[in-house]
Amino acid sequence: MVTEAALMRFAEDFGTPLYVFDTRELSPRVRRISDALPSGTCLCYAVKANTFVLGALAGLVTRLEVCSPGEQRICRALGVPEAQLVVSGVSKDPAALGEALSARELPAAVTVESTSQLGLVRSLAAERGRRAPVLLRLSSGNQFGLDRADLLRAARDLADDPCLELRGVQFFSGTQKGSARRLRRELAGLDALMLELGLACGRPLPELEYGPGLPVAYFDGGAVDEGELLAALSEGIEGLSCRAHVTLELGRSLVAGCGTYLTRVTDTKTVAGQRYAIVDGGMHQIVYYGQSLAMRRPPVRLLGGPCGEGDGERDLGTRNVPGHAPGDAPAWNVCGSLCTVNDILAKQLPLPGLAEGSLLAFGRAGAYCATEGMSLFLSRDLPRVVLVGADGTPELVRAGVRTDPLNTPCPDRS
Repeated sequence: MVTEAALMRFAEDFGTPLYVFDTRELSPRVRRISDALPSGTCLCYAVKANTFVLGALAGLVTRLEVCSPGEQRICRALGVPEAQLVVSGVSKDPAALGEALSARELPAAVTVESTSQLGLVRSLAAERGRRAPVLLRLSSGNQFGLDRADLLRAARDLADDPCLELRGVQFFSGTQKGSARRLRRELAGLDALMLELGLACGRPLPELEYGPGLPVAYFDGGAVDEGELLAALSEGIEGLSCRAHVTLELGRSLVAGCGTYLTRVTDTKTVAGQRYAIVDGGMHQIVYYGQSLAMRRPPVRLLGGPCGEGDGERDLGTRNVPGHAPGDAPAWNVCGSLCTVNDILAKQLPLPGLAEGSLLAFGRAGAYCATEGMSLFLSRDLPRVVLVGADGTPELVRAGVRTDPLNTPCPDRS
């Protein structure tokens, strides 16, 4: 884990706001999950969770799921083999999909989310004289995937297709799922579906890709028993009658813990009895799933304050501050730099010693924070991104990026 002293040094060297992704956290995290699962179970990383750690993570997992042409280009730029990719997405770009099917190696799989999309994949594969491996995505009742009836019809249609090889089913029903019973129920339902599809196709289907949506404890009181969830997954996979090879698609739960977001206090004030700390970042850069106007306390700590140098593992809500009884520490509302009343990162945080120039570290920021915020809002610069390597050395992998050119109307004079 990056120490408090190192984080403070990074903030000085690279400036704030700043994302710090510690790649040393990835291998033990993947190993913990893999060791809890039956032998042969593979992991697929959802690239959308964090593209910056791809170089370190690609060698630790079997597959990478890409959901856009941009993600495909990122993987290609990093030298990720095409055969490691699952090309997914509710809307597929014909040009990007055609490029994937033209590569020397075919993707590990292409997901199919509608009957129209099935026709698109088939026509592109036929044009290139390839037989593309496909996974039919089962909908969980939203805009993604096929409903059960359409999926069964598609499977029958693909039984002897010369251009498409039906490999199996993909299913993802949401994130932050903390119920072991639900995981067992979903796996049992998928097992029954795989057996039914095998009968419809006249052969067993070899693959099942399942997104369990393992949760991340982002807020106080949100801890879950991950061991229980992994045990339920292991039990469910071991009990599959279809005997399909299982790949678990994970994103948030793999990389959330590797990230820290650093932001510095630029102003402090008291308004109507409330203390406000304004930081140089904001909600356009630090986003936690389930965060709603800071109604819950995120994992954030003050670096280098009276709470003690080097105390990098305890969040503010759990610190024992000498000389301060619980409730005595001054409470601050931490607000970002956007011109909207919604830009509140935390409310009523006990922050003894906070002042202009103080540095705040938001933890568990390794998933989505760098890619899911309203990064273009108010044309503020994108933060720098630092990767911490195996030896602890920081590397600047993205300089600060001005966004005003992206928001400036530029008529095409050609």
